[in-house]
Amino acid sequence: MSEGVDLKELKRRMDGAVAAFKHDIASLRTGRASANVLDPVTVEAYGSRMPLNQVANVTVPEPRMLSVSVWDKSMVGAVDRAIREANLGLNPIVDGQNLRIPLPELNEERRKSLAKVAHDYAEKSKVAVRHVRRDGMDDLKKAEKDGEIGQDESRAQSERVQKMTDEVISEIDRLLAEKEKEIMQV
Repeated sequence: MSEGVDLKELKRRMDGAVAAFKHDIASLRTGRASANVLDPVTVEAYGSRMPLNQVANVTVPEPRMLSVSVWDKSMVGAVDRAIREANLGLNPIVDGQNLRIPLPELNEERRKSLAKVAHDYAEKSKVAVRHVRRDGMDDLKKAEKDGEIGQDESRAQSERVQKMTDEVISEIDRLLAEKEKEIMQV
C-alpha cells in the first residue's frame, strides 16, 4: 500500500510560494532607497523579456536616489520605458547610458497604493498555496479510488494537507500585516 500523498513535497512547494512572496514584498520600498525596488522590472531586450539586472547595474548612491547603468547603449530607451511602465511610481532621468531615479517622498496615496500592491502579492501567493493543496487532494482522491489507501487514511491525510495549508496562509497573512505596518508608518 502507498502512503497516498507526499506531505514533505507539498510543504516544500507551499514554502516556495511563501519565499516568492517574501521576495516580492522585499522589493516594495518603504522609505529608504533599495536596489530591490527594481527587482520586478522586466525589460524588452533582444526579442525577449529579461529582468532589469541582466541588462543593467543598479546602485544606491544616495538615500533617496537609485542609479541604473545600462550596459548596452541601445537599451537605454527600453530600460527607461520598462521602469516607467512597472507601476512603481518612479520617473527615471536619462543621463547618457545611466538613469537617475529620484525616489519621491511617500505620501498617503502612494502608501495606500503600495499596500494594495502588497495585498496583490499576498493573494497571488495564497492562490499558489491553494493550487498545491488542490494537487495534493487530487492525488489523495486518485490513490483512494485506485485502492492504494483506505477512506480513513485518505480523510486523515486530507485533514493534514488542509492544516498545513491553513498554517502557510496564516504565515502569508502575518508577513503581509508586518509589511503593511511598515509601509503605512509615517
